Amino acid sequence: MLAAERKMRIVDYVRQHRTATVSTLAREFNVHEATIRRDLMDIEQEGTLKRTHGGVIVEQWTHDEPSFNERSSQNVDQKMRIGRMAASLVEDGDHIIIDSGTTTLHIAKNLVHRSNITVVTNDINVAAELRDAPRIKVILTGGELYPNSYMLNGMFTDYVLRSLHALKAFIGTPALHPQHGLMHPEAALVPAKQGMIRAAREIIVVTDDSKIGKLSLHTVAPNSAIHTLITGKEAAGPDLQMLRDSGMTIHTV
Repeated sequence: MLAAERKMRIVDYVRQHRTATVSTLAREFNVHEATIRRDLMDIEQEGTLKRTHGGVIVEQWTHDEPSFNERSSQNVDQKMRIGRMAASLVEDGDHIIIDSGTTTLHIAKNLVHRSNITVVTNDINVAAELRDAPRIKVILTGGELYPNSYMLNGMFTDYVLRSLHALKAFIGTPALHPQHGLMHPEAALVPAKQGMIRAAREIIVVTDDSKIGKLSLHTVAPNSAIHTLITGKEAAGPDLQMLRDSGMTIHTV
């Protein structure tokens, strides 16, 4: 069997089984493991599959984002831990941006007893969480309301963000890829996230481990634009190491 044909069959095999080890592929195609490793290096460079320690998996794509109610019940304990850690990075006197999302909502939950903080947000839930906090000023960006996510987005949102300057922006994401950066499946939601990133001095991405390594259609920002990543201790493997190698400070909680 020619190498090109073997590589095509490797891709078909992994797509069918979702994952495979080097030893499994070597037995399946009756070649040495070193040959399989060379094949996998070539295939990974083509962007078809992603190598892991001892094997390979199909690249995982995020094609859409579930509703707020669906997401709010997923990985709750991890999101609570991330929220506590993120809130600990906020200092009294800070002007911060909190992106819309179920993970970022837990940041707000941990700020209610803090003092002298200004929070800019495009999330109705974040604003509601902080409504009774007497020593926190809350600024809503305005914009079109997305009922499934309680998010404000659109022309008015983008206009307000262009006029702001903040110390820190806490950004949520459905996809964070070690090569392609911060990604999102919906083009209409990209400009607001980019506006938050432009408006802040320090960019802190908060996301549970299920979003790391995912690809999506639109790039929001390269990894070089992210200063800090806060994720759960469940995150591990080469993706996390590649993100660390890109220069991010990473907290796993």
